Amino acid sequence: MSGGENFFDTNVLLYLLSADAAKADRAEELLAGGGTVSVQVLNEFASVASRKLHMPWDEIREVLAQVRVVCVVEPMGLETHDAALRVAQRYGLSIYDALIVAAALLAGCKTLQSEDMQDGQLIEGKLTIRNPFRQMISK
Repeated sequence: MSGGENFFDTNVLLYLLSADAAKADRAEELLAGGGTVSVQVLNEFASVASRKLHMPWDEIREVLAQVRVVCVVEPMGLETHDAALRVAQRYGLSIYDALIVAAALLAGCKTLQSEDMQDGQLIEGKLTIRNPFRQMISK
């Protein structure tokens, strides 16, 4: 399975569980096309789902298993850490956002789908951040 063009930030995965049907549908549509996530994204999803959404662990594992069917999982190691330090310094990102950006770059993705970062920002001349929900109005 190829990771494809899209790398997904945690917030996109969390919208799968959203009461906002338009955003949930958009997240499902994007993920159905495949892409890449990192181990960090999976961990952040599990943390938010258990701590804030109070989901049972069995349900969290089930959602993550479905994500892992359609997405390649980019491992994280020292190479990701070192790249993230450079990205954080150069672009002024938090280390956690920089780790996601670094994983997307190392995976060879062209687009990082994220609601939390600057829409349209080009990183290293290779990776464009896109907010997949920018034109939606929450009701």
